[in-house]
Amino acid sequence: MKRLERAWYSGARWPEVLTPLESLYKKVTARRRQAFQSGRRETWTSPVPVIVVGNITVGGTGKSPLTAWLGRWLRDQGWQPGIISRGYGGHAPRYPFYVNDTSDVAHAGDEPVMLAQQTQLPVVVDPDRPRAARKLIAAGCNILLSDDGLQHHALGRDIELVVVDGMRGFGNGRCLPVGPLREPLSRLQEVDAIISNGDLRSRDVVAQYSMSLVPSAWRHLNDGVCYSIDARPFDGRVHAIAGIGNPQRFFKTLETLGVAFDEHPLPDHHRFSAHDVRFADNRPVVMTAKDAVKCRPFANERCWSLDIEACPEPALIEWLAARLGKL
Repeated sequence: MKRLERAWYSGARWPEVLTPLESLYKKVTARRRQAFQSGRRETWTSPVPVIVVGNITVGGTGKSPLTAWLGRWLRDQGWQPGIISRGYGGHAPRYPFYVNDTSDVAHAGDEPVMLAQQTQLPVVVDPDRPRAARKLIAAGCNILLSDDGLQHHALGRDIELVVVDGMRGFGNGRCLPVGPLREPLSRLQEVDAIISNGDLRSRDVVAQYSMSLVPSAWRHLNDGVCYSIDARPFDGRVHAIAGIGNPQRFFKTLETLGVAFDEHPLPDHHRFSAHDVRFADNRPVVMTAKDAVKCRPFANERCWSLDIEACPEPALIEWLAARLGKL
């Protein structure tokens, strides 16, 4: 998979041998979407506003930090938001499954637990997103955020936000498996706004805004105590581990902070064990917030996470306020 991913973003031509599979993938996804649009499959319409935060590429783009920021911002504006997630990587004993910051990642998945920890908002995971929405509404939520919900058409939506990695863009612009796209680029003309994590203003489509991911704190996994970015709580060279969609983004962030490290990239949603955070040299281990929720049960005193916050440009905040005013 890593070899294929490198090819998507390097201009390599050999993935084109998979074009028949790409054609099949596009037909299946188009047929599924058409089934919802035509009414052959039901789309549930929520009585409260639904904002979808998603992407059209596989791998990390920064949508979860944006979801966390959006949840906190909505709460500050007087809303009572709740977050819906598929709970990828988790297998709950029942659905819908209510998530908090101490939930078992094996049940909830890593991103929902991270979102609950970062926002202190109600989070519900369920493969049936309308069912999750109904649970949150019953709990008093009056606006819903559907994390990674762009392709989940069973839940109706009022606003669609697509997050794009400004550094990697859309790769070769092809759909899976020839390229990294979940849907053709034409899908971008139908969403409400594109938000680039970094600068990506190369397409004359819908409203485009930018955001940045800013390091906010060093968090000790054992006790959860946070230290400011400037007051780094460890010295010397560290081991940097990242089981996310784009590990290089995390490593580049550490470089900008002046941290010397040995990098250990792992697959997205990697199932961590105690072995992954133990090294013979006993140097500190630094990881992403998403990985930290999985490593917390067996972390030792040398384990730290780097918390990241999304910082949207002011124009995006103004646009969101105006759209919500219309809702």
